[in-house]
Amino acid sequence: MNPQNFKEIFLQAIMDYHKQDLVEAPCVNPFATKDLRHLLYLKCWIDTVQWHQEDEIRNPDIDPKKGMQLKRSIDRNNQRRTDRVEQLDDLLLENLNPPTPRPDSILNTESIGWAVDRLSILCLKIYHMKEETLRQGVAEDHTTRCRLKLQVLETQQTDLIAAIQSLIESVQSGRVVVKVYRQMKMYNDRELNPILYKST
Repeated sequence: MNPQNFKEIFLQAIMDYHKQDLVEAPCVNPFATKDLRHLLYLKCWIDTVQWHQEDEIRNPDIDPKKGMQLKRSIDRNNQRRTDRVEQLDDLLLENLNPPTPRPDSILNTESIGWAVDRLSILCLKIYHMKEETLRQGVAEDHTTRCRLKLQVLETQQTDLIAAIQSLIESVQSGRVVVKVYRQMKMYNDRELNPILYKST
């Protein structure tokens, strides 16, 4: 279980998405359904779709009706993203099979799945910042700024991979305990969002 391999799967999903570069394109997952890599690939595909939706909804000339439809789609994808992270946490802990916590063990406030979620988003940031460094027809200072930002993002990615590896090893040894808390988002739930349940 190597976070460096997680990064490679995320990059594969991002590259595959950009072959068509359409949010409507189906996700053709190359990994078997019960394989951890299948979940990682799907997670990053959802992130990539949402990334492009977030770009599109910021178009100041977007038709209001289309904008509302897009916002609903973003909400659905955000819920799917959260669900996949929680599945990822369950599967990672199942595979790690952590021992009984030691008396001096500490509780980590972030789960492995949510740390991996941040790695997926970082891969997307790096991909698109690299695109900006190669963009034609822009001022030289734009390219210079983007190159500097890219260096920071790549350092952040290296550090995050090392931190995730350290967290995995700490959980396996019993030095660190992680708990899988459910996000329990309320705005998508017809029984918990007052705007939704008062309208039925």
